[in-house]
Amino acid sequence: MGIRIYNTLTKQKEEFVPLVAGQASIYVCGVTPYNHPHIGNARPFVTWDVIHRFLEHEGYEVTHVQNFTDVDDKIISAANKEGVAWSDICGRYMEAYFEAIDKLNVRRADIYPRVSDHMDEIIDMVAKLIEKGFAYEIDGDVYYRVEKFEQYGQLSGRNLEDMLAGARVDVDDRKENPMDFALWKAAKPGEPFWDSPWGPGRPGWHIECSVMSMKYLGESFDFHGGGSDLIFPHHENEIAQSEGCTGRHPFVRYWLHNGFITVNEEKMSKSLGNFFLVIDILKHFEPETLRFFILSTHYRSPLDFSDERLHEAERSLSRLATAQENLQALALIPGMGPTEQSAELAERVAGIREEFLNAMRDDFNTALAISHMFALGREINTYYQSVVSGQERADGRLVNIIKKVFAEMCSIIGVLENTCASASPSESLEGSLLDLIVSMRQEARQNKNYAQADSIRDKLGEIGIIIEDTPQGARWKKQ
Repeated sequence: MGIRIYNTLTKQKEEFVPLVAGQASIYVCGVTPYNHPHIGNARPFVTWDVIHRFLEHEGYEVTHVQNFTDVDDKIISAANKEGVAWSDICGRYMEAYFEAIDKLNVRRADIYPRVSDHMDEIIDMVAKLIEKGFAYEIDGDVYYRVEKFEQYGQLSGRNLEDMLAGARVDVDDRKENPMDFALWKAAKPGEPFWDSPWGPGRPGWHIECSVMSMKYLGESFDFHGGGSDLIFPHHENEIAQSEGCTGRHPFVRYWLHNGFITVNEEKMSKSLGNFFLVIDILKHFEPETLRFFILSTHYRSPLDFSDERLHEAERSLSRLATAQENLQALALIPGMGPTEQSAELAERVAGIREEFLNAMRDDFNTALAISHMFALGREINTYYQSVVSGQERADGRLVNIIKKVFAEMCSIIGVLENTCASASPSESLEGSLLDLIVSMRQEARQNKNYAQADSIRDKLGEIGIIIEDTPQGARWKKQ
């Protein structure tokens, strides 16, 4: 089964056929670094991290580009309020961005271009659009002539009349058409500016991504991603600029957009007071819980954010962690070779693995893929119970197979990775101390001091450590 992707441009699922065999090129719209990243920022970055991981798993050589919009009205406003340089604001919050994604186990993109480093290329592209008749200059401002581009509206499925009520349209009587959008803005007092053939100024919002994506990935590339709110006008305008400049279609082969974030089923917004920064969420929940929560819903579906949903994700992830601990415990039991039952389990594990991978191949359906992780977890727990109860003897070869499959799933989803390679949960100072306490309890039981043994068990239970007595001896695990 090949990878099938829902393409926003064609409004249907299509089989992924890379522009260059064996390679996959990705451009994702990044943050505007004027504040700490919020949950709405986190979703596309976690989503594209998993897409990147899975494409590599399927054998593709991935080039992943994600920009920083470091020249923007919000940055200028924040800098003016604090009385600092706009570059200071950018530096501070770009660092905050990397701190957040590192905690969420998001692997770094290959290239992080900044708008401020690409002014020459931006000016060159604007000049080409003017030369080709796709843009015009008025009093130092340069606008894109939307009526010149016949395919304008193809991505969002709108016509020009519908777009008049669209987002971020500036009223300016000088424009030929109200929908014409800025490629270059004349400098205003108190703003950073760069010299250009049309006078000092700075780029419009959309031109940056056309320039940076084509510089690093070429005039046409495989994937372009971002939130659904970017379909219009940002991505619509990127297509018009890029294809108008190069004459090459398509600019992007597959457009992928993640769904909106809601908070208790209401749209997230600062005005409603339900706007959550990642740094604040992580004061109450583990980063892995937030990542797992994001991926438990298909990327194109709305994601409803609430404490209850996060606690649910926390409990679900804990169940997978328990299965992982049982698997690690099985690895410590001497294997006696295959049995009829272990052979049947090996077949079921292979089937679950294939279902997991097919879920990911079907438009990167992490929600369905995770359900197959739970199916594997149930098989692990059942097998563990049968072994420790003496009903079934351990099959070391089978355990190794299951460990590889579980680790493969965890690596793609990006959870429980730090413990997948561990042979035992006791490979830490904490684990060593708990092993010592459990051995003291075992000694108390052997001496028939059951009151002390029960007291040790109960006190460990109070701090979330569960003791299990098995034919192979006592083992501990976190609740």
